Amino acid sequence: MKSGSQLEKVLTGGHFAVTGECGPPRNANPDIVRQKAAHLRGMVDSVNVTDNQTAVVRMSSLAGCLILMQEGLEPNLQMVVRDRNRIAIQSDILGAYALGVRNMLCLSGDHQKFGDHPSSKNVFDLDSMQLIQTVKKMRDDGKFINDQEIEFPPKMFIGAAANPFADPAEFRAVRLGKKVAAGVDFVQTQCIYNLDRFEKFMQQVRDMGIDEKVYILGGVTPMKSVGMANYMKNLVPGMDVPEEVINRMKGVGKKDQAKEGIAIAVETIQRLKEMKGIAGVHVMAIEWEERVPEIVEMAGLLPRPQV
Repeated sequence: MKSGSQLEKVLTGGHFAVTGECGPPRNANPDIVRQKAAHLRGMVDSVNVTDNQTAVVRMSSLAGCLILMQEGLEPNLQMVVRDRNRIAIQSDILGAYALGVRNMLCLSGDHQKFGDHPSSKNVFDLDSMQLIQTVKKMRDDGKFINDQEIEFPPKMFIGAAANPFADPAEFRAVRLGKKVAAGVDFVQTQCIYNLDRFEKFMQQVRDMGIDEKVYILGGVTPMKSVGMANYMKNLVPGMDVPEEVINRMKGVGKKDQAKEGIAIAVETIQRLKEMKGIAGVHVMAIEWEERVPEIVEMAGLLPRPQV
């Protein structure tokens, strides 16, 4: 499949891919997205633009994608099924492709009760698996869900998320396999802190032959502080932060915690680079985009391939 995506070219060319992330602001100021873009330009192959993450109202993912393209970056449109029915979903896919977006991440979305409008109605007309199937059908078959022909189909490079640490653990690789069967081209994982447990997940993935059918990018989020580490460990569902990571952050002075968090992220990337079946990393520096150049350089991931 040739989508015209830079990310697809990097992955199919056998290069170790690097993707970043940009959370749009809770206002209409495009300069906030531009400021984040400045830190990511030349450091990553493409950038996810989140879609009202944590069910909090933000500038739309599509608007953020357009601003990133204006700044010379390739965006990955994120789309959650929480807020749209199948008409709006297919419409937004056509619109995104028409504007030049070539990568798309298919997600369920956090339930609205966790966000800033808990009384809002959700939609969930489709689930994330059906969203993947929809994008693939539009791309490969040139048809809408109702089987009507699309004269000019959107040739998206299709992505999805995977959480190797959610329960039940033995089902995680199976679920990833179902997403691949539905039509996913690349997968970005939840933040990885427990590398030993992630190794076991990847062994299951390899045993099932899934790594030969999809590009897997390991998720890496640098810790800013012990407080952030404890928050991730205790309050973020599906996250596995071992005590050794907490103790490592505690073992340095407060002013050195950010530096230690970056060191852990770099070590994680270096271990992922050696792991069979891993095609790249997804660096999620949450509201800390200015540290991405440092992380990518220290991990030996520069310069990025020009393909």
